[in-house]
Amino acid sequence: MSFNVFKIRYTIAIADPDMPGPRYHNVIFVETQPDGSGVIHHVTGDITSGMMYATKMGRRPETSDTFYAKEFLGTISSNDYPHEMDRVLSAQPPPPKQKHFNIRTMKTEQMKPDGSFYQPGEPRPPMIKCTEWTENQAIPALYNSGYLRRS
Repeated sequence: MSFNVFKIRYTIAIADPDMPGPRYHNVIFVETQPDGSGVIHHVTGDITSGMMYATKMGRRPETSDTFYAKEFLGTISSNDYPHEMDRVLSAQPPPPKQKHFNIRTMKTEQMKPDGSFYQPGEPRPPMIKCTEWTENQAIPALYNSGYLRRS
């Protein structure tokens, strides 16, 4: 037996002004129940304090008021779920603290990994949130592990 695995996008209530464009909360959803409910795998928190990997039970995604899109990723064997998926995903570094309140400018600003602030005009790397973690780290790691199979 296997479970269907999806990438789900939910609308967010408050956009980050430092990350323009439409943004969504991205999660990996494993449909484990006949009614379409299952388990959400995602990073939680924010980039002013750092994020962490978490799981929680979830109803069928389409029933949420904030549901935006559902993309089929593949399947995972019930023999490997949830332990192997949790092992792979918990090994992916979650987005760290990337912003802090700068008392000199009186604004929350992007910061360097050492905690210092960028100077005006200094190049800044793109910030990493749930979308980047899900799409660039979590999903590729699951495919590379062989536990998530494209069907």
